[in-house]
Amino acid sequence: MMDHDEALRIVYDAIDVVNRQLPASKRLHKSPDTVIVGAGGSLDSLGIVTFVILLEEKVGEAFGTTVQLLDEQMLVEDSPFQSIGALTHYIATRAM
Repeated sequence: MMDHDEALRIVYDAIDVVNRQLPASKRLHKSPDTVIVGAGGSLDSLGIVTFVILLEEKVGEAFGTTVQLLDEQMLVEDSPFQSIGALTHYIATRAM
């Protein structure tokens, strides 16, 4: 299991990379309450895909293995991708 602080650092690292590609008004804020997917989210579909790919790479590097964080059921209600806090918790408890 990954600790919460390490998972949060990985999420924030991915946000830094994605934010460099976005205009200032669309950038993700580094806060557990920031919405990633759904109402209030600032990423379009390409931004979401880019963010997830970066995140999978960074989690995979931390564990030395390939990691898949997204499937078709991950973007529904109660998805871990709804907020940074939920995503961090998901990564910390899933990455073993």
